[in-house]
Amino acid sequence: MPDQQQILHTLKEYFGYDSFRPLQQEIIDSIFDSKDNLVIMPTGGGKSICYQLPALLLPGITLVISPLIALMKDQVDGLKANGISAAFVNSSQTENEQQDIYQKLLDKEIKLLYLAPESLSFLDTILSQIKISLIAIDEAHCISAWGHDFRPAYTQLGYLKDKFSDTPVIALTATADKATRQDICNQLNIPNATQHLASFDRKNLSLEVRPGIKRVEQILAFLSDKPNDSGIVYCLSRKTTEMLAEKLQNQGFLAEAYHAGIDHQKRSEVQEGFINDTVQIVCATIAFGMGIDKSNVRWVIHYNLPKNIEGYYQEIGRAGRDGLPSSTLLFHSYADVVQLQKFADMSGNKEVQLAKLDRMKQYADSLSCRRKILLSYFGELITEDCGNCDVCKNPPSFIDGTIIAQKALSCVARVKEEEPIGTIIDVLRGAQNATVYDKGYQSIKTYGIANDISWQDWQQYIIQLINQGYLEIAFHLNNRLKLTELSKKVLFDKETVSLANLAAFEKAKEIAQEQIKKAKPNTLFEKLRELRLHLAQEAGIPAYQIFSDASLKEMEKQRPMSDEEFIQISGVGRQKMQNYGYQFIKTIIDFSAEKPKRKKSANKGNTLKETLALYKTGLSIEEISVERKLAVSTIFSHIMKLHAEGEDIDLIQFVNKEDLESIKKAKDTLEKPEGLKPYFEYFEEAIDYNTIKMCLTILENE
Repeated sequence: MPDQQQILHTLKEYFGYDSFRPLQQEIIDSIFDSKDNLVIMPTGGGKSICYQLPALLLPGITLVISPLIALMKDQVDGLKANGISAAFVNSSQTENEQQDIYQKLLDKEIKLLYLAPESLSFLDTILSQIKISLIAIDEAHCISAWGHDFRPAYTQLGYLKDKFSDTPVIALTATADKATRQDICNQLNIPNATQHLASFDRKNLSLEVRPGIKRVEQILAFLSDKPNDSGIVYCLSRKTTEMLAEKLQNQGFLAEAYHAGIDHQKRSEVQEGFINDTVQIVCATIAFGMGIDKSNVRWVIHYNLPKNIEGYYQEIGRAGRDGLPSSTLLFHSYADVVQLQKFADMSGNKEVQLAKLDRMKQYADSLSCRRKILLSYFGELITEDCGNCDVCKNPPSFIDGTIIAQKALSCVARVKEEEPIGTIIDVLRGAQNATVYDKGYQSIKTYGIANDISWQDWQQYIIQLINQGYLEIAFHLNNRLKLTELSKKVLFDKETVSLANLAAFEKAKEIAQEQIKKAKPNTLFEKLRELRLHLAQEAGIPAYQIFSDASLKEMEKQRPMSDEEFIQISGVGRQKMQNYGYQFIKTIIDFSAEKPKRKKSANKGNTLKETLALYKTGLSIEEISVERKLAVSTIFSHIMKLHAEGEDIDLIQFVNKEDLESIKKAKDTLEKPEGLKPYFEYFEEAIDYNTIKMCLTILENE
């Protein structure tokens, strides 16, 4: 088993982090002890590192079973960007491409191999010829019929433990209740696996729920202070995704629709565009997002009520995977509930579906801390209100709603408990429509007795009465409202009813939204984001695989101006330092020169002075590196920075004329290359990054 120092060095070297998140260290140690593990960790919690890091230190290869082609490609691209040898095999490749990968496996040139479960049988011969040190099964809930995304192809995976009995298996998923967890272990033949259950509390996600009124207008207002942020809008119907995408396009947003009715090629283009930041907003049915490891999704909107809390939790979890503050917004209406009930009626397990829908509805209608409700569903209890949901931020005040309740309950009684919410509200408000007149409701005593309350407010008041048990919905009888034992106490025993003050609640939320809109984006972050997008498009990889938004925010705050400072940023490993450090440091220095806000700490000023003092004694860069116990690249950065600040340093002495001439010719040949990587590749790695950087500085000065 590797020692702790080696594990932490690997974490920083390849992934750019100085410490582990909760449970990661414990899971990794368990793998090195050759134990089987089941990991339940929310989206964005850091599941992948739990098997990717051990893969680098184990002698053989790590086999990763993943259900989605897009997810495989995304993860492999991300690993390669970190300098890790990885590959995937699936149906999107040609036979020649697959044969090339098989040969690399036999030559021990690959550390992680991603496979779809369907590909396992075709690879039996190859797998029997290589040493497999770890088997990771991602999205493990797919093996269980108890889970929310059962996939028959996963049921064959149990044979892996039989075939590779001495190889540890790690199964990972974002959501699984107790029954599903045990079923996963049994089906994978790892009944004694150590179970690691992480907290489901994603504190960086704000939770907000609003009535489904003028949704498009509300979405445009919501986006007014997020002009460049990526987001997803989930809709129940295909028609809604297309309508909304068109309306957002008309307002200047890079929005696209995504659903099963769109041809495969177009869907792939939308997904690739979203991953690569050329599509900003995707309006999608629930089929979108599972295969995307995009860390910089800043918001998720549900245009309609989701059918259950598991799906809702998984979908909002696609926002803020980098740990930065992100927003979620859920719209809901009575019409959504009716539509979802119809879906449940057509399903094989109607009772379960309706019970889950009821829990979802209770969450949406709640006027208490939403995070408490969400976490309690997964068996996790928090004692204090979260402070990051709409209810906590703007707690409702309450009014004496007894008269409002009496009017509503009396109306339900007058129509003989035979009408749904919509008709009850029409009668109370004195509507002159066919439904009311055909049934003669214009003649009953409650007709028009409450036309001073808006239709939308009446809907909210009645939902509150349902939640408090004064009314119930008869789903099996076309959603008719029924009186309860409690309603009789209000009508006949003078029981008082408290209702949330809707006007005050909405006003407080409006004020909060206005305050949010006043926040202005920081210019340096935007400049770093522009640079990241440019570099990503050049490299043909998603922008977040270069650096996450969280890393950019830290750069914005710390303003690193040397290699030594830059490597301290979370998410910066050795490979990314070499590939991108020069461009990002240059952007930060240029920005700071325009707006000198940065105060140099005494330590950072002293470190340059120490290097300068040693240089003046005649020591070489290598000798200064040994004396100061710093990397040669850091001393190079110090020398260049001192030169840029006007110190009398002749850079020519640090490079030979042949290298300088070669780089001068390469500069002309490469036609305005961006950064150092094109030069490094041009010289087939024969000239190191430090020499390239110094030669380019000399040429620029000339």
